[in-house]
Amino acid sequence: MASEPSVGEPARTRGGDGVIHDIGYRHYDGPRLGRGYARLSLFTQSLRGAYGLGRSAKSKALPMVLFVVVCMPAAIVVAVAVATGGDELAVGYSEYTLQLQPVTGIFIAAMAPQAVSLDLRFKTVPLYFSRPIERQDYVLAKYAALAAAIFVFTAAPVLVLYVGALLGELGFADQTGKFAGGLVLCALFSLLHAGIGLTIAAVTPRRGFGVAAIIAVLTVPYFLVSALQEIAVEQEQRGLTGWIGLGSPGSLLDGIQGAYLGGITLFPGGRELAGVEGLAYLLCIVALIGGTYLLLLRRYRKAGL
Repeated sequence: MASEPSVGEPARTRGGDGVIHDIGYRHYDGPRLGRGYARLSLFTQSLRGAYGLGRSAKSKALPMVLFVVVCMPAAIVVAVAVATGGDELAVGYSEYTLQLQPVTGIFIAAMAPQAVSLDLRFKTVPLYFSRPIERQDYVLAKYAALAAAIFVFTAAPVLVLYVGALLGELGFADQTGKFAGGLVLCALFSLLHAGIGLTIAAVTPRRGFGVAAIIAVLTVPYFLVSALQEIAVEQEQRGLTGWIGLGSPGSLLDGIQGAYLGGITLFPGGRELAGVEGLAYLLCIVALIGGTYLLLLRRYRKAGL
């Protein structure tokens, strides 16, 4: 009876025409960490990538510059409040996040395509879906990572305002309540804009197209809504401004902070929203967050084929 070939020794087939080489591969015997570890790893990698961590200095430049830009006005507001000894900050916590939307929009437009477009462009998505990760795991990790990155970006200046208010002895209980409302708005802002940004970016593997499309979606409807609200006020139809505000992501969040978080809306005249209007804003935001997530799941059912 013929003996088994040793490692590296060719083994001939019965017909004698082919040779099978045993090159000594061994099976993996280590721990298998499963889907949870894969999701966490993808989340961590994507979150770090949003700020260029673990990448070249060039990749860190834009997010870090934008981070400084979004925090600098908060530091100035705090310095003025402390120096003048005022009893209130010049701008509210939730209002600050909305007023700095242009800077945050640039950050989202740059980071959302970075999170998903490159995987589509270089066709690496099927590698993620080999095992053990599945499509819903990929979407959830990317969505959570971008939302977390946006939350850090928007909440950091709000934290600067809060710390400055406490240093200025503006009242712990009052400032803490307003600070909590500001964080709630940051969370809603992050979830809504992460869904919108990723949905648009996942449509095309071209990063430049994704950046341009995200900027257009975040800015054009907002300016259109603002113009229509101004027209409604001039026509003495002030009651319509609230319903018109449902037409863009930025004005949606403005309505939320005016209806539920004790802020003053940036709508013409700074009007408060009625109960039905506030509920409509809340339902619209929930629908947009859920809808963009479902659209991403649908997009990635075909992305790996």
